Amino acid sequence: MREWKILATFVAVFLGAYWLPLSNPKVENAILEAFKMLQWYARNHTLACVVPALFIAGAIVTFLNKEAVLKHLGPQAGKVEAYSVASVSGTILAVCSCSVLPMFAGIYRVGAGLGPASAFLYSGPAINILALFLTARVLGFELGLARAVGAIVFGIVIGVLMALIFRRGEQERIAAMPQPEASEKPRRALWQTAVYFAAMMAFLVFSDWYNPGNVTVTKTDGEIVSAVLLQETRDEIVIQIDQPVGGRAIGDKLTLAKSEVASIEEETSWVMTVFHYKWHLAALMGLAVLWMVWRWFDREELAEWMANTWDFAKLLVPLLFGGVFAVGFLGELIPQDQVVAWVGDNSLFSNLVASVVGCLFYFATLTEIPILQALLENGMAQGPALALLLAGPALSLPSLLVIRTVIGAKKTVVFTALVIVMATGVGMVYGTFA
Repeated sequence: MREWKILATFVAVFLGAYWLPLSNPKVENAILEAFKMLQWYARNHTLACVVPALFIAGAIVTFLNKEAVLKHLGPQAGKVEAYSVASVSGTILAVCSCSVLPMFAGIYRVGAGLGPASAFLYSGPAINILALFLTARVLGFELGLARAVGAIVFGIVIGVLMALIFRRGEQERIAAMPQPEASEKPRRALWQTAVYFAAMMAFLVFSDWYNPGNVTVTKTDGEIVSAVLLQETRDEIVIQIDQPVGGRAIGDKLTLAKSEVASIEEETSWVMTVFHYKWHLAALMGLAVLWMVWRWFDREELAEWMANTWDFAKLLVPLLFGGVFAVGFLGELIPQDQVVAWVGDNSLFSNLVASVVGCLFYFATLTEIPILQALLENGMAQGPALALLLAGPALSLPSLLVIRTVIGAKKTVVFTALVIVMATGVGMVYGTFA
């Protein structure tokens, strides 16, 4: 089967290279946008989000006590405890769908049940406290409240359904896992392991601290634009207008060469204050981790940690980069105004389209809010808006590619289908009363 998959990949790449109409301006632009998306991801998310998450995943497999994981997150753990721990763990991280993947893979490999692991996978990016508050402030209290309630319920329901659907297979997986010897003595006290993981998690939270992106851009020609900064590459910035100016409406996107920009003034808030000091705070946590590693771990353990981290990197990074590139390519071929045309009412089709688009396209933390604001300004209905909010941050094409390698294609399809069906249904109900 593995050889057939490799052959299928070769054939797909060959056919794409052979038939891709490169002379078509739209395709040329889509390829360029794909590389821009990849550069933005490399500059803003790889070192700050993915790399720390890979080290945490490696540490989970290497240092986390397997008996404790089975006790609190395993198939035999109490349901209330298991799903509460999984949901809360995801909530405090406040990371995007790609950054939560290495940790999901880590706890699943250690022995967490599919249900709690799935709840963690959804809740990590979806139940983001700061994102929920910003949704209520920018898009309205009702939509923010509906997103908060929906995200909490989704995490638990999806986890429970995944555990029920694949109950037999999960029992066989746990039974086949090597069990730790009862007489095995921990090398460190529980508090030391807890402090070590807390410092690593804090490093990830600070390094991945988000920027809401509200800026005032002064161009070299004197024009002042109030906007949201969506994307920044080495030579350009992409902004979305949030106040009408110069014939441009709210939601319009504008790509500016950095040579055209005289200054960028950021909105003042406590979130931005933390953002400006995030690397100082992350460095403190990093130094704390290094001190603990030096004092509490031996060379054999460190070598195993690095080996497990490298295994995760080889597994996840190529899929993440390939998925981000594909999202950038498809996003240019399917323009925003076309999406608006598909989601302009509260029909089943509109809500389904919003859910599917949300599951495929990549939204970095909080970027879904200004994008959705523009869609609403251009005619998107309330139901599809909630459907996209519930499906979008939790999944993306890059994350789906990775999830498949961790739990298999069948479980990935079911997980994705549950997100789409539930988001579509809740969107229709909300749209009826909104």
